[in-house]
Amino acid sequence: MNAIDFDPRAYLPARDDFKGRAILVTGASDGIGRAVALALARAGAEVILHGRNVRKLEAVHAEIEKLDAPEASILPLDLERALAADYEAVADAIDKRYGRLDGLLHNAALLGTLTPIEQYDVPTFMRVMHVNLTAAFVLTRQLLPLLRASRDAAVLFTTSGVGNRGRAYWGAYSISKFAVEGFTQVLAQELESTSNVRVNAIDPGKVRTAMRRQAYPSEAPESLPTAESIAHAWLALLGAASRGVTGRRFQAQAG
Repeated sequence: MNAIDFDPRAYLPARDDFKGRAILVTGASDGIGRAVALALARAGAEVILHGRNVRKLEAVHAEIEKLDAPEASILPLDLERALAADYEAVADAIDKRYGRLDGLLHNAALLGTLTPIEQYDVPTFMRVMHVNLTAAFVLTRQLLPLLRASRDAAVLFTTSGVGNRGRAYWGAYSISKFAVEGFTQVLAQELESTSNVRVNAIDPGKVRTAMRRQAYPSEAPESLPTAESIAHAWLALLGAASRGVTGRRFQAQAG
């Protein structure tokens, strides 16, 4: 399959597809991040689990241990409060343990509130923009030398349907995802001819997650696909299957 026809939904990961690859997953303690982290581990990746809740990260780590998969590592970091030195420490720790980084999934995000712009709380707006965009920028910038050290690296952003078509009342979340998609395109062009790093974004669609319940509290969860059922699309864009594919936006589900 060439780059133009590439469809991550068609990828079926095998057990050793990610053998020898170190992949950092932000927001790995729940939802899509957790599902992708577990799928990566099953495919042989050495997964770096990021989140702010140590107890939840330890639970995911314990699940990986039961899979007879490569040992995962835990990276507790509160993206809302992290300082420059914290990001430097992250890069130093990954460099010391792995010497490179083969994949970076930006999945951590805040929803904020579904409120008209005219009434949107300014501190909440700033928090959402910081976690969803600024923290992703800083982490990417800090880890680029380690991504460049890989022979085949991928940066992947989880975006949203409101990230390329605005929707009333989605405020900071929608705006931050628009910015993330712009970040994807800029970074992809900058790295395309100077590195082995590809950069893409993926829209999950409607998925049974805590954030979805927060946004649509009256929706029946059983009517939605689970994160586990679509996680393979993220793996397609984080691994060798997507070599030569960069600067693009994909759908995790049909329709």
